[in-house]
Amino acid sequence: MTTARLTIDPGFRVAPVRRRTFGSFVEHLGRCVYTGIHDPGHPTADADGFRGDVIELVRELGITTVRYPGGNFVSGYRWEDAVGPVDQRPARLDLAWHSTEPNTVGVDEFMRWAAKAGVEPMMAVNLGTRGVTEALDLLEYSNIAAGTAWSDLRRAHGTEAPHGIRMWCLGNEMDGPWQTGHKTPQEYGRLAAETGRAMRQVDPDLELVACGSSSSAMPTFGEWERVVLTEAYEQVDLISAHAYYWEEDGDLASFLGSAINMDHFIEDVVATADAVRAAGRHSKRIHISFDEWNVWYLDGAASKPPTDSWPVAPVLLEDNYSVADAVVVGNLLISLLRHSDRVHAASLAQLVNVIAPIMTEPGGRVWKQTTFHPFALTARHAVGEVLRVEVDSPSHPTAKHGDTPLVDAVATYDDASGALAVFAVNRSLTQSVPVEIDVRALDGVRLVEAVSLAHDDPYARSSVEDDTTLVPRPNTSAAVEGSRVRIELPPVSWSMVRLCR
Repeated sequence: MTTARLTIDPGFRVAPVRRRTFGSFVEHLGRCVYTGIHDPGHPTADADGFRGDVIELVRELGITTVRYPGGNFVSGYRWEDAVGPVDQRPARLDLAWHSTEPNTVGVDEFMRWAAKAGVEPMMAVNLGTRGVTEALDLLEYSNIAAGTAWSDLRRAHGTEAPHGIRMWCLGNEMDGPWQTGHKTPQEYGRLAAETGRAMRQVDPDLELVACGSSSSAMPTFGEWERVVLTEAYEQVDLISAHAYYWEEDGDLASFLGSAINMDHFIEDVVATADAVRAAGRHSKRIHISFDEWNVWYLDGAASKPPTDSWPVAPVLLEDNYSVADAVVVGNLLISLLRHSDRVHAASLAQLVNVIAPIMTEPGGRVWKQTTFHPFALTARHAVGEVLRVEVDSPSHPTAKHGDTPLVDAVATYDDASGALAVFAVNRSLTQSVPVEIDVRALDGVRLVEAVSLAHDDPYARSSVEDDTTLVPRPNTSAAVEGSRVRIELPPVSWSMVRLCR
């Protein structure tokens, strides 16, 4: 096997590591909220009913922001139903997931949970069945200190201080025909512009996210972004991108190359946004909020909502992730980091139980999926600046991506501490790949740690009975040899190498 070579120089910088890259997503979908983050009968539950064991894992995972309350759910959501005395809140049908929403958890409860978990909230407003007025009402309820009808109602509900939410999503996936109230790009662009303009009259410093395409496979992809941004460019700061990846027809080689699709998606959205900027003579740049991304087995039985009943918190989208899935998740994080100049926020969808790194039993145990580990280690050790890594790698043919490099990597470097972290994947199905990292521009580095997540069976999965076997292990092949670092990457693996000057 030909050696792969990585060249790293701290002078070639992409952008600062953006902490919002390590965001996640809590939607009223399946068991994400109820028996996920909120389970009042659980032994670790606090006075608000939130599971302490889940909060501990959220902190360990390194989550920085959480998008809420959806997702498809938000497009039929009446936020007013979920404030005030819990025993007086109405239950509602949720058309998105064919469920009943009891409204036990709402904006005030979520904000208390976010404070306990130490995460920044990213609130979404309903632009499917609702519009400007309802968005303004929620903003007033959340962010005005006192002296108005909605702010005083919040105070009457027991929350004296305003929530101070800075980041707001203007709807969700409004290009999708599955979306309640789905719209044409012209319809949505005008609504987003008017909603954003009105919200900025309340607070000009809000950060607003317009809906981009719900997938790069949508027939309107590109044109949707162009029309929406033409209408709303000056009223928004970011445009969303959503992407899910799953292995189809047993094509593991193509699946492991999923980050190539994410790279192209990001680059296409950037090109479109910059074209609108040029055509409109705008001075600012629109950046990307990649606020839904993950591996999702969309055709699995667990992804099908019930059709004959309207249950509360049914089991939905509870995928059990393999080692290969974790490698792809780690590679998607590599893609997000290397585009940190334009990707300013991202949200792993979702956080608990629903296509999630954290799983719970109602009233019982909590456990980590394989995907937990590359996310947690990247969030912890990616600090300072993202570096532009030159990758020279052998390749192999894939059905979806053509010739695909076996090794993909990104690096981060912190000037203050001299810490260098390299995150890499080996996409080969059968062979280890020797990697040589050229660090001559970083004189005198020493090896701090090298770990790899791999297994003889790439389809091996963790479970509630055993979530400690499929974890990153020390990679003893790593060594510093003068101005080179050498390491052997196992097949179908994600690895991290930490160095320090």
